[in-house]
Amino acid sequence: MRRADRLFQIVQQLRGGRLVTARMLGERLEVSERTIYRDIADLQSTGVPIDGEAGVGYLMREGFELPPLMFSRDEIVALVAGARMVRAFGGAEMARAAEEALVKIGAVLPEAEKARLARTEIHMPDWVIDDDQRRAIDLLEHAVEDRTVLVVDYRDGGGAGSRREIRPLGLWFWGKVWTLVAWCELRNDFRAFRIDRIAGVELAGRSFRPERGKQLADFYRRLERAEKICEPGSTPDWKNSLAAE
Repeated sequence: MRRADRLFQIVQQLRGGRLVTARMLGERLEVSERTIYRDIADLQSTGVPIDGEAGVGYLMREGFELPPLMFSRDEIVALVAGARMVRAFGGAEMARAAEEALVKIGAVLPEAEKARLARTEIHMPDWVIDDDQRRAIDLLEHAVEDRTVLVVDYRDGGGAGSRREIRPLGLWFWGKVWTLVAWCELRNDFRAFRIDRIAGVELAGRSFRPERGKQLADFYRRLERAEKICEPGSTPDWKNSLAAE
């Protein structure tokens, strides 16, 4: 859980004048009591009327309400468009999270803003990404976050197959096509794999640690060098390689 979400949940738990201990909050939010103490202190410093002390418990005085979320017209359009794009082109978990995020935002908006949210007529097709690709996107996204080594069966543009171990580093969406940038153990170099050409993916059963020369920052530096040495008007080789390994 993100810290911002945790702080919001603490405020919600303290509503209604109930005495709640740090241990209770820690168990509900799956963090340590020390973390709760720090969060409570930070909330108090911002003016949230929380009374109590460590070892006794905390309660929030009645009458405190979180201010309603306020968005401009352009911000609401951007939020709706972004959520619908994720729902149309992202993984299954991403799509559900995007839908839930819109529901949560709508629940706390003032009435006028809720109507604007409903009136936003920006729509996306729902048939571009099939279920297999959605599941693959979710699996790869989790592997990037957890630094999990993967074993992939890959087909290049000519249909030739290869099986290799990779360190997934990041996902890019190019409009209908997703690519995974990874460190390839077979090539001993960075490679970009089109997700729709990954025929199979398995967990290798181990994680990896960041190593100098094999991290996403190193990949970015390589791109920057490619841009600098590229002739004006031409396309750097790395841009072509992003379409297929």
